[in-house]
Amino acid sequence: MQLQPLDLAILGGYFVSVIAIGMWASRRGSKDLDSYFLGGRTLPWYMLGVSDASGMFDISGTMLMVFWLFVYGVKSIWLPFVWPVFNQIFLMMFLSGWLRRSNVLTGAEWIEFRFGRGRGANLAHLSVVFFALANVVGMLAYAFKGIGKFADGMLPWDLHAVAASFAPGVFASVAGEYLTNENLYALVILSLTALYAIKGGMVSVVVTEVLQFFILTLTSLAIGVIAMWQVAPETIRAATPAGWNSPWFGWNLGLDWTGILDQANQAIKDDGNELFAIVFGLMFFKGVLASLAGPAPNYDMQRILATRSPREACLMNGMVNVVLYFPRYMMITGIAVLGIAFCMPQLRAMEKPDFEALLPIVLTNHIPTGVVGFLLAGLLAAFMSNFAATINAAPAYLVNDVYKRFIDPTCSPRTQVRLSRLSSLLVLVIGVLLGIFSENITGVMMWIVGALYTGYVMANVLKWYWWRFNGYGYFWGMASGMAAAMIIPELAKLEFVTSRVGDINALFLIPPILLISTIGCLAGTLLTPPEDDATLLHFYRTTRPWGWWGPIARQAEAETPPTPPNRNFSRDALNVALGIVWQLCLTALPVYIVLREWGWIAGVAAALAAITVILKFTWYDQLEPDAKATIA
Repeated sequence: MQLQPLDLAILGGYFVSVIAIGMWASRRGSKDLDSYFLGGRTLPWYMLGVSDASGMFDISGTMLMVFWLFVYGVKSIWLPFVWPVFNQIFLMMFLSGWLRRSNVLTGAEWIEFRFGRGRGANLAHLSVVFFALANVVGMLAYAFKGIGKFADGMLPWDLHAVAASFAPGVFASVAGEYLTNENLYALVILSLTALYAIKGGMVSVVVTEVLQFFILTLTSLAIGVIAMWQVAPETIRAATPAGWNSPWFGWNLGLDWTGILDQANQAIKDDGNELFAIVFGLMFFKGVLASLAGPAPNYDMQRILATRSPREACLMNGMVNVVLYFPRYMMITGIAVLGIAFCMPQLRAMEKPDFEALLPIVLTNHIPTGVVGFLLAGLLAAFMSNFAATINAAPAYLVNDVYKRFIDPTCSPRTQVRLSRLSSLLVLVIGVLLGIFSENITGVMMWIVGALYTGYVMANVLKWYWWRFNGYGYFWGMASGMAAAMIIPELAKLEFVTSRVGDINALFLIPPILLISTIGCLAGTLLTPPEDDATLLHFYRTTRPWGWWGPIARQAEAETPPTPPNRNFSRDALNVALGIVWQLCLTALPVYIVLREWGWIAGVAAALAAITVILKFTWYDQLEPDAKATIA
């Protein structure tokens, strides 16, 4: 791609500005672990909400969702249930408040708050550390594949040729085949982002993410407007199959690309999404369990713990829903529409099109000169936000939850920060190596959300809602679940299996992984004694959950002063149901605006407005009134 001098100047100015701001802000994040990972719990909830949204606006996910919208049409709004996106609704309605009341630093520290410090609690603690690190490494590999593929398609330089001229021996060796232009671009961009993310911690990440989200929003709106200006609705309808612009589906997906783009039918088959009702059921079932489990130990949990009170924690997750979906889907729909209008001949000429590369293909050929630099800066901001947030969440588990707890509890704050930076670097190197050896974005993502998170789910559901669940049950549930998540997908790839049933959608592996994890949870719990009453009472009084807390709830209610039981289950369930529909409306509205489907726009906007009014009374007015900081 030939970038004009103005484009290069915008891109260079963006990199210099973001790194300079991140390095300047890093001075506030170097005092101790609390300031490094949580910004001292002084950042306002709306800034943390924008930061969290910016971290979710990742370029790998955007490339994948462009592919989904192009091939699946508006039905693609259901596919992010695989993560699941509606976990933000559960957090917004009640779980963020529950989590924030703990005043802990990390998810592993929360395990001590829930289970105490016995042998079972220590095993549970270490299992969370292992999961958190596996999750972060997987997410770094996911980010690595996405930014490499994007940069290789968008940027004009041949880094492979330049690097090979300096080190011909390395590129002639076995390692040389992995040092592709795509991977070298990813290495350079990751290194630049790591400069401020590792040095400054949470404050650097949040400050730069707010700037990046501003750029992202302008970029997204610009792409959506360009698509609306260049492509008429009639052109889209003529180039897509019947039902493409409808979100509804039956037992089957109900899309047939035959005669339009036959390769799209093959992509749907390769994804294993032809029987879409079953796929949707598995996504929704697993998604509800994953949402009830609370946030995974990543940047999302970190921002909840960084808020100043339980009320602000819930408001922060509400902010994520408000600011994220409209601009993101303006960008996704704009790129998909431009691809439909202008890239069909190019895609038909390919035996197996790389739909994940649609984003750079469209931007390379169909964005006006002079706008490209601005758009590149915005899209790189998407990557840098997600990457910086991910890498900042990782080392707390090694330093706070392993080194400080088991090796040197008296180490100085400066030593903790220094070790955190070294840990970030170590995790980054491992994530990059995994990314180099991964084949594509979809494969990495589906392993994380399909297998790894399924192994995590059951233990983390039971920890909130069942008093009898103990540290041993948590450990054996996590251990058996993660082992199943690593073994079962590999068994599904064996020739003995594929020769009989073909390639298996990762979602179909959810039931056996979930069953094995549940057996581990129940066996570990019922074969060992419960946690002591003092630990359980402290957790119950502080968190105030609903669920199966019978004997502990009775003890707490008999105390002076009493702790009344949480009777808000029905209200929370109603708010979650309304919130999921509300989030879907926030997703569908920008899609239909870019498509200029006025009937759908009116219906979706009316539903969005009605639900917003209802949630004002059933959720916002019911939040804890005390917004004062509750710093540990």
